[in-house]
Amino acid sequence: MDVLSNLAMGFSIALTPFNLLMATAGVIVGTLIGALPGVGPVSGVALLLPLTFGMDPTSGIIMLAALYAGSMYGGTITSVLINTPGESASVVTCLDGYQMALQGRAGPALGVAALGSFIAGTFGVILLMLTSPALARWALSFGPPETFALMLLGLTTVTGLTGENALKGYMSMLFGLMLSMVGFDIISGDARYAFGIPEMMDGVDFLPVAIGLFGLGEVLVGAEEAAELHILQGRYGLRDVMLSAGDWVRSRWAIVRGTVLGFFIGVLPGAGPTIATFLAYALEKKVSRHPAEFGKGAIEGVAAPEAANNAASAGAMVPMLTLGIPGSATTAIMLGGLMMWGLRPGPLLFEKNPQFVWGLIASQYIANVMLLILNVAFIPMFVRALRIPYSILMPLIIIFCITGAYAQKNAVWDVGQMLVFGVLGYAMKKLGYSPAALTLALVLGPLAERALRQSLIISDAGLGIFFLRPISAVLTVAALAAVAVPVARALRAAASRIRRVPVPAPED
Repeated sequence: MDVLSNLAMGFSIALTPFNLLMATAGVIVGTLIGALPGVGPVSGVALLLPLTFGMDPTSGIIMLAALYAGSMYGGTITSVLINTPGESASVVTCLDGYQMALQGRAGPALGVAALGSFIAGTFGVILLMLTSPALARWALSFGPPETFALMLLGLTTVTGLTGENALKGYMSMLFGLMLSMVGFDIISGDARYAFGIPEMMDGVDFLPVAIGLFGLGEVLVGAEEAAELHILQGRYGLRDVMLSAGDWVRSRWAIVRGTVLGFFIGVLPGAGPTIATFLAYALEKKVSRHPAEFGKGAIEGVAAPEAANNAASAGAMVPMLTLGIPGSATTAIMLGGLMMWGLRPGPLLFEKNPQFVWGLIASQYIANVMLLILNVAFIPMFVRALRIPYSILMPLIIIFCITGAYAQKNAVWDVGQMLVFGVLGYAMKKLGYSPAALTLALVLGPLAERALRQSLIISDAGLGIFFLRPISAVLTVAALAAVAVPVARALRAAASRIRRVPVPAPED
């Protein structure tokens, strides 16, 4: 009954005219952002975060969460029609979606993606609603050692999975932790690493960093890679995207499997929607009666990953809301937004801000219905949006970056920070480092430092306190394993390569 009464309260908040407007704006802008190659949900959330200043936090998170859900579908449109994923979670959809479009079946590909996204998104919100309160109640027993161990686990697992190279991911994380230490010491009050610059006494602001890394940085990378898009011609009206009985029979269990797998992958810190889509595609191909059709236009190859990425986006909300640990790069930006609004993500969020949490959950049901209508009835509108040249889009995004960074405090210093981190973000992308790991460390760094120092103050055993309490011991060991396992694999691979090098025969 608690869940139902809380959900009813959430709907009373989400159905207010302004919050409905925010959800509508979020799904439309999110779908556009997901559809435009080179922008993506992380950049979209970072760019739109400044718009939530002065807004009620519930309305702000409703818009950002709707944008996140919308971007998950938007990437499908470009994957199917131009064989270019709008964001990383849609890469797998290209394999069969584009082949279906070449066979004149772009409509059913987009239709099954919309239907699968709706089912998975709705089921994901139901699981989010049922699992989050229980997880939050369990996390209420956490003291500073458990909190630090949890932050450590989040940092190590997320960082290890945010890039192609784990070492570069950890180096990015360490740089983010260093940035999080700039400013006044939380215990002694002494200035740290500010170099006498007054603006740095308050630390490095999250928002200019996020806008620079994910907004300006992505624009600079996109400017290099921009190319003319060739969109397949076809009919994308309501009748064209409706599934036939045969398509529905083939895709229904793929949607179910993708939904379940996607949600639980999304809950894992660091896994995120992209990994969920690859695993869902691999699972579907393995259980299929006709695996040879995968890669040649199998509708299950579109249904499973599209269901998985939408379920994973709902799953990623679970650790963010209940533990304060983001499940993906996009939720890391949203986590920073929560802190900017003065909210503390974690188990107390459900007790102290029930209107915020349940308003967000209820709005996700509404956003999924909106997305289904939008992405079935208005596909031609989004196809036309794809024809906007990047030469027009790029200056608009740069203007948005500058005004967004300036709007927080009306300070030119923040614009300068954004420009510096924009160039840094570009360099990190080109060199294979992880801007997401840097941002995550910047967000979690102050929380982890506070928990670490509180733990050491109350401890007589020094660092041993993290291994003497059951929960913190398990979390700490898991965090250490998250670092040790990739290192051990790398060392074993290096040793194997050395053994394979032929030893020259001794000369007589």
